[in-house]
Amino acid sequence: MSDLHIYNSLSRQKEKFEAINPPYVGLYCCGPTVYSDVHLGNTRTFISFDLVYRYLKHLGYNVRYVRNITDAGHLTNDQGEGKNRMEDQAKLEKLEPMEIVQKYTVGFHEVCRLFNLLPPTIEPTATGHIVEQIEMTQKLIDNGVAYESNGSVYFDVKAYNDKGNNYGILSGRNIDELIAGYRDLDGQEEKRNSVDFALWKKASPEHIMQWSSPWSSGFPGWHLECSVMSTKYLGKQFDIHAGGMDLKFPHHECEIAQNVGACGNTPVRYWMHTNMLNFNGQKMSKSLGNSILPMEFVTGNHPLLDKPYSAMTVRFLFMQSHYSSELDITIKGLQDAEKGLRKLMNAAKYLSEIKFDSITVEEKQDKIISDLCAECKVVMDDDFNAPKLIAVLHELATLINIYYNDGKKINNISDSTFNLLQTTYNAYLFDVLGLQDEVATGNNDALDKVMQLVIDIRKQSRENKDWTTSDKIRDALKEANINIKDGKDGTTYEIG
Repeated sequence: MSDLHIYNSLSRQKEKFEAINPPYVGLYCCGPTVYSDVHLGNTRTFISFDLVYRYLKHLGYNVRYVRNITDAGHLTNDQGEGKNRMEDQAKLEKLEPMEIVQKYTVGFHEVCRLFNLLPPTIEPTATGHIVEQIEMTQKLIDNGVAYESNGSVYFDVKAYNDKGNNYGILSGRNIDELIAGYRDLDGQEEKRNSVDFALWKKASPEHIMQWSSPWSSGFPGWHLECSVMSTKYLGKQFDIHAGGMDLKFPHHECEIAQNVGACGNTPVRYWMHTNMLNFNGQKMSKSLGNSILPMEFVTGNHPLLDKPYSAMTVRFLFMQSHYSSELDITIKGLQDAEKGLRKLMNAAKYLSEIKFDSITVEEKQDKIISDLCAECKVVMDDDFNAPKLIAVLHELATLINIYYNDGKKINNISDSTFNLLQTTYNAYLFDVLGLQDEVATGNNDALDKVMQLVIDIRKQSRENKDWTTSDKIRDALKEANINIKDGKDGTTYEIG
């Protein structure tokens, strides 16, 4: 169906994408843990895999996209133990845990709407699949790769490897080094080996979120939910598993072990991971004071920001860097993204206004446009290379601007090439990249009327040779980021 190639984190190389059951594709992305506002690194991950989802659909695949909500069992350390973040936040805010879940799930969905993320086809929750998590835990015990200890159940990593498996296959970690690294940690007495991780934890009496199980009243470990929900909705083996690189170990490593241990086969063909975010060359973190929430970009309410930046500007900035590369956010980068986005959106507007009036087809010009349109697919087939796609769209936008400024008509390319230009430019800008013209999607009737009045006043000033008033209008509009364009067919305006 396509020439798509994907960098597979498991094989550490690009591979031709071949769906297990074409035209159907199963895509799973680890969703948010809803105990706090979704942070910018999460947002980059979800935007990146929204692009993957959109492009697979663009290629004609029927995609089942599953993105979970972690509303229970997310513990703080690598072995799936420690404090429960949901309950800690509930105590801090003096709310019930499920109030915390609802509050931050609603907030997450608002961020998704703002950044124009397509909703997944299925959005399951951990608390909605407790029965299935208990069933998988029992199966792992029955298969000899898990054991019960004092009411808790742990995955037996050494027993798993003794059966010929490889815990560490995704991350490249060595089990002996892992055991040595955890040797001096406290609280390991329940486990056979320090590297073993929790599948089910016995709850203390004061623990609010707990469920009955064959072993104790307790709650599931963090890693288990994704194994359960991905296989339930996508099958024992599916096409793509996505997430941030910070989840590669231990979360995704544990998922593979759980699935192999319970189902007898590796769960995923292609593992994909997004890279990290920096701000002004430093890793974003609360301790450095450079951790900015998605909504803070939109409001501008953060000391490191010079002004508000729209959600589409931030989305566009993310798209300018490949999902697998580190992205360094700077004020200049945001300003450049704002200008670059406006150029592409203006070109889309001009393209809708240009008339096709072919007189003589110039084969060279016809070929330039056809080749650029074809290049959009070529670069996206190369591991979803959005930065290269944006570069191609900028080239097309430059040509569109030339046509627009030359009387709003095209007369040197064929009818089929003009149709190709329109469909390709709009499909990749809006459908694949998922960008929106925030000016066009707003209510601009009033603005258009005001601007027409301003343009008429400026025109009258020029006719009266009142250059002072004319220049004053032009300069004031420019300061407001509105550019006046005088052309053969009259005066128009553009924002940005």
